[in-house]
Amino acid sequence: MLQDLKVAALFLTSLPVRVTGQVSMRDLAQAVYAFPIVGAAVGLSGGLVFLLASLLGLPTMPAALLAITAMILATGGLHEDGLADTADGLGAGEDREKALAIMRDSRIGSFGALALMLALLARLMALAPIFDPVLALKVLVAAGMVSRAVMGLVMLLQPSAKATGLAAETGRPEAARVAIGGGLALIVAVLLLRQLGLVATGAAVAVALLVAWWLGRRLGGCTGDTLGAVQQVAEITFLLAVTAWLG
Repeated sequence: MLQDLKVAALFLTSLPVRVTGQVSMRDLAQAVYAFPIVGAAVGLSGGLVFLLASLLGLPTMPAALLAITAMILATGGLHEDGLADTADGLGAGEDREKALAIMRDSRIGSFGALALMLALLARLMALAPIFDPVLALKVLVAAGMVSRAVMGLVMLLQPSAKATGLAAETGRPEAARVAIGGGLALIVAVLLLRQLGLVATGAAVAVALLVAWWLGRRLGGCTGDTLGAVQQVAEITFLLAVTAWLG
């Protein structure tokens, strides 16, 4: 289990993780149940920064911005990069092969830049109205877990859109491992937020799966980039659901 957790952290974060022995992409599928645990750590980093900023007297808007920055630093912007590449690919029109070729390009185009800006603003606007820093910490931990559990579910439900790449080399994970990760994320979300956790989880999973289904139809399956995009959609939806509930 410790090895699986290290593998998940190695692929999903920029943290200096040391893994014993050689690691293959297939190991990532075996570690899919640990995705939510890594997500909890990422969310915790953001939540602690939010809490510290609040204790120092900062308003919730800059506190939220610092929290989001901390989470981006923790992941190395991995999921944001996937969102940007996916947006650029979709901007290519209906040509599937052209879209996949654009997504392989490391450069960010106008659609990708716009997607990144909107995603950042959505998270900022959703997190800033949470005036209780302890509640914000709980929300970020739960959102981090649920959004990464959805990634495993999409990996299970969709084939790889390409013959090579992360999704192709990783393969489909075992359903039991995906269920363990999803169950863990749901339990923690409910323990931390009670009924709100259940509602926000349901909203995040429903919207993320709808987006994943649409991307799968356009591209013929999932890729590492679309998994990152789905994670971003799930996290944003979770935060928006919490803000709507509190409002």
